[in-house]
Amino acid sequence: MTRNQTFPHLLAPGTIGPITVPNRVVLPAMDMNLCDDGEIEQGDIEHFVARAAGGTGLIITGASAVAYPEGCASTKEPGLSEDRFIPGLKALADAIHATGSKLCVQMTHHGKVARIDTLQGRPLLVPSVPNKKPDLSALADNTPPEMQKMAAVTEGKQPTYREATQDDIDWVVRCFADAARRVQAAGGDAVEIHCAHGYILGGFLSRADNRRTDGYGGSLENRARMAVETIKAVKAAVGDSLAVLVRVAGREFGEEDALTTDEARRAAVLFERAGADAIHVTGWGRNPFSNFTDGPLPNQVGAYVDLAAEVKKAVSIPVITVGRVLPEVGEHAIATGAADFAAMGRQLLADPELVNKLKAGTPENVRPCINCYVCVQENFWDDTPLCAVNPALGNEKLLPLTPTRTSKHIVVVGAGPGGLEVARVARERGHRVTVLDKSDRLGGTLWFSSLTTPDNQRLLNWLKVQVEHLGVDIRLATEATVASIKALRPDVVVVATGAVRDRPAVPGADLPHVHTGDSLRALMTGAGDVSRVSPLLRFIAKLGKLSGITKSPAAIRTVTRRFLPMGKNVVVVGGSLVGLELAEFLAERGRTVTLLEEGQQLGVPMALPRRWTAVRTAGRHGVTIHRHATVQRITPDHVEFRIDEQTMTAPASMVIVASGVSAQAPLADALAGEVPEVHVVGDAGSVDYIEGAIHSAWKVATKL
Repeated sequence: MTRNQTFPHLLAPGTIGPITVPNRVVLPAMDMNLCDDGEIEQGDIEHFVARAAGGTGLIITGASAVAYPEGCASTKEPGLSEDRFIPGLKALADAIHATGSKLCVQMTHHGKVARIDTLQGRPLLVPSVPNKKPDLSALADNTPPEMQKMAAVTEGKQPTYREATQDDIDWVVRCFADAARRVQAAGGDAVEIHCAHGYILGGFLSRADNRRTDGYGGSLENRARMAVETIKAVKAAVGDSLAVLVRVAGREFGEEDALTTDEARRAAVLFERAGADAIHVTGWGRNPFSNFTDGPLPNQVGAYVDLAAEVKKAVSIPVITVGRVLPEVGEHAIATGAADFAAMGRQLLADPELVNKLKAGTPENVRPCINCYVCVQENFWDDTPLCAVNPALGNEKLLPLTPTRTSKHIVVVGAGPGGLEVARVARERGHRVTVLDKSDRLGGTLWFSSLTTPDNQRLLNWLKVQVEHLGVDIRLATEATVASIKALRPDVVVVATGAVRDRPAVPGADLPHVHTGDSLRALMTGAGDVSRVSPLLRFIAKLGKLSGITKSPAAIRTVTRRFLPMGKNVVVVGGSLVGLELAEFLAERGRTVTLLEEGQQLGVPMALPRRWTAVRTAGRHGVTIHRHATVQRITPDHVEFRIDEQTMTAPASMVIVASGVSAQAPLADALAGEVPEVHVVGDAGSVDYIEGAIHSAWKVATKL
């Protein structure tokens, strides 16, 4: 976002049933897993209050179980089935109201994904017993510790199923109504009835889950009947004291007979007639291991705006859109009539102050979500979400930053994400900061990663704006040595020089067509040592630099779709995060790519849903993947590798080494005893990429 953007529609008040919301920004339900046996604790309150105090108009809690502990996915989610849950709900409602925002409690029965039912030995309540086994092939890229954590949630127990009877249906409907009464008693403003994502009501609605032949199966009206009865029961229980929202998938992805947009639109009409005050249009990928990034957490910006627009054509009540809704997307959706409210989930995890910053006319200060899926990964093993760019998520007491009592001169070596985050936090706390970097631009590996992952460019742009606003002294094209650092008379030096990238110890690794991340970055940016590449590539790199193209990741992405100065056949050695993304990037640009990974798992340490999608997408783009492959030698035209006892070759006019990355900080060692205090952050200390860089930088800078 830029300084001159305005958001008049997004910031305008809006009405949902009996409540008026101060603006159109909604925090959608995201499970923080901070409750204790279903009871809301202080950590949960602090999380939601941070977003409310940041200006968010409507706060929706995470999934709250109407029949707790039955039908719930976690004992760390709020319960709504007993009066013992009311005090926690009331404390949350009171705290939200104190900020001027409104509170909505999402009411759920998780149906076929109610993990606690499996853990406690209950069959899962479903409209019809599933007759298909999910595709679990993506789990091949889970590490053993990840698999162990996922299995631990249900103690390794396998689910069983029970088809809902009429008594079960009536009981679930009563549970929703009773839950709404408790929200009313606690002083909440709204409830959201969850009729999507495979939960019990969404399961009845979808033909893929519902094969019943009674009055709750067959036609759409029959499949929607349980949801309609639930809405009517909730309205009868609370009248007009609460707004009643209904969440529905505007489309389900990934299976035959999945819910269509036409069905969603028709169902929304039925829900409005039953008494719904608003429709919240989401989306759902039916197999989380293959299409989680289609839904419920899409990787496409504004993924469900068109679906919301279709639903809005059919109803007269407000419609909420969700699905990577950035502020500018939400503003446009409301301005054009595609939706009435905009739900921003991961974006509000990244920056709880989003609305206040928009109100202040400083949208450029909104810290962006980089769509890395680190947050949702934790939910796969029932833990509290993390945020790669916001270390305070889940521990809001870390903010506001504590001003320093004694201002120090902090010298930061390295202008990558770790170095810039140290500079930002230290300067905001009141220190004087000087940043040194041998490159001609800010960003380090973050700049280079923006080529394959454009969302990373949002973070880099934000960091640039912050250090500029704060007056950090940035010195580019400056080599940092012990002598030059000592000349600055620092009180503290923070080394953020990134990881070291080695070539493999095999014959041919020094050939000119073999690149490490460092030499490839120099070639693509025109900055750095390109002495080892061919004269033609050096010439092209120089032309790119002179033209200014290599200053812009977006320009490089565009130009390389038409012209890429490398041969047809590329071998990428190493299938971790960097190697997998590079392989996909090059395959998209018409190269024949072979990816060699010495181990089993690809994409580590990408967060799980993103990893699963990246592996699948690389294959779709034609990348040939070999696991358990050990490189034996590199020749001018091919790479020889071994899998078990078999020796194989892959043609290679270029070889990119994306393995052999290690954390080293020789400058920090050399500075020991030469300056008063030295710290190491980012990949120089531990190779954990953006999340590790930001979190380690925060940890150091908040203690200086």
